[in-house]
Amino acid sequence: MGLREIWSKIHKTLSSVRTGIILLLIVVVFAAVGTLVLQRPTTEPSEIQRAYSPATLLWLDRFGLTDVYHAKWFAALLGLVSLSIIFASLERWPAAWRFYAHPNRRPEAHFRAALPYQKEFKISDAKAGLDAAERALIKLGLRPERVVDNNEVSLYSERHRFSVLAVYIVHLSLLMIFAGGIVDAMFSYRGSLTLTTGETSNTIMVRQKGMEVKRLLPFSIRCDAAGQENYADGSPKRWWSDLVVMNKGREIERKQIVVNDPLTYDGIRFYQASFGMSSKIDHLQLRATPLKGEAQTITLAPQQTVQLDAGNTIGVKRFVPDYYIQDGEVYQRSEEISNPAIELVLTNQGGSHSVWLFPRDSNQAQDAKAGYSFTLTDLRAKFYTGLEVSHEPGQWFVWGGVLTMALGLGVAFYLVHMRFWVTTLFDARQGLLLWAGGACNKNRERFEQRFAEVTEAIGKELNGNSKVTELKKQDEPATKETMARV
Repeated sequence: MGLREIWSKIHKTLSSVRTGIILLLIVVVFAAVGTLVLQRPTTEPSEIQRAYSPATLLWLDRFGLTDVYHAKWFAALLGLVSLSIIFASLERWPAAWRFYAHPNRRPEAHFRAALPYQKEFKISDAKAGLDAAERALIKLGLRPERVVDNNEVSLYSERHRFSVLAVYIVHLSLLMIFAGGIVDAMFSYRGSLTLTTGETSNTIMVRQKGMEVKRLLPFSIRCDAAGQENYADGSPKRWWSDLVVMNKGREIERKQIVVNDPLTYDGIRFYQASFGMSSKIDHLQLRATPLKGEAQTITLAPQQTVQLDAGNTIGVKRFVPDYYIQDGEVYQRSEEISNPAIELVLTNQGGSHSVWLFPRDSNQAQDAKAGYSFTLTDLRAKFYTGLEVSHEPGQWFVWGGVLTMALGLGVAFYLVHMRFWVTTLFDARQGLLLWAGGACNKNRERFEQRFAEVTEAIGKELNGNSKVTELKKQDEPATKETMARV
């Protein structure tokens, strides 16, 4: 079997409507699996581990069912469905375009015989009959067109011809949605970024296959402030963060974000996800009491040095939010400020030395070298904002596809392609006749009513707005007459 035969079989298979439906059903099934099975990275690893046994989770991860929408096989499946839609559309497009671009405006004999909706009127003058039919169509809001062929004149009118292409609008919308899914599967990511007030960072943590992986952004985000608003009963009302986009040291954009109102820059969205007190201090207050003299209050911020007196300066060297001591050294137990320890550094002409302050114990540190004792009077921690970072470049295709599908389905369901023809015939038994016919592509019951309105209006115009006494359908003798003219 040559390449041409192989390609012919592949093309025939993919262009089959049955193949397209089967592939669509497979996509729907796996999309449903993606909604029923907990998905990474939107679900915390601990939650997934609680939901499934290790053996089950191993198989789910192995087959990519815990991250269906970013799996390569799912992207390949979407690509296969897209090829099927493209091949099926291309195979049927020429006939559909010919029907759209070159409608049958002249009702030939064989064409009239096949129409399901027909009506005949007996007339005495062909021109007067066509003029009356034209007036009737215009009054009904239809725009008739006079068609001349071999000195024979007929009328043609139609509405909503565009609806015959609605199926291709739906096909296009599916291709856009699938293209968005493929792009997201290949290039999208979700991560998290935690910033304390005043901090700047361009590094986010992305969860991939149960692991935290660092990813660098092409710009930096700075948090200038973060806070929480409460209801009257003290329950949280909303979290907010003042974010600044920094690029090459320049401020590019600034926005205060809240839940469901993210900052978007360069296709990357930053959502407000959490808020709380960090383990970093904003400032602290000390009461410094000398051996001789009056006590003074000192406010210290991290990496700040304050003049204690003419010969001494003081600063914060280290802050441990939750400490424990082992082998004479101070270690950190957790990130929660529950049992803090503060290492102060004092500097004078003789050099620098440290002294530890443990507020939860004695809350007093004696420094014989400087001749001071220190007591903590206030400690303010910095707030942090937890951001969810999302980059989904295919979402524009998806939303565009959804809107396009809404347009296509609206056209397909609510617009009916209606066509009307009017011409004159001569029958050996009945004489000169005015023939009216119609056709539609769907909603036949509604079209029957519309066709009855058209023929009734034509009858009234023919009879001078009097009651129509003869509106008969095409019968067997008339059919024989049209067949005789073929």
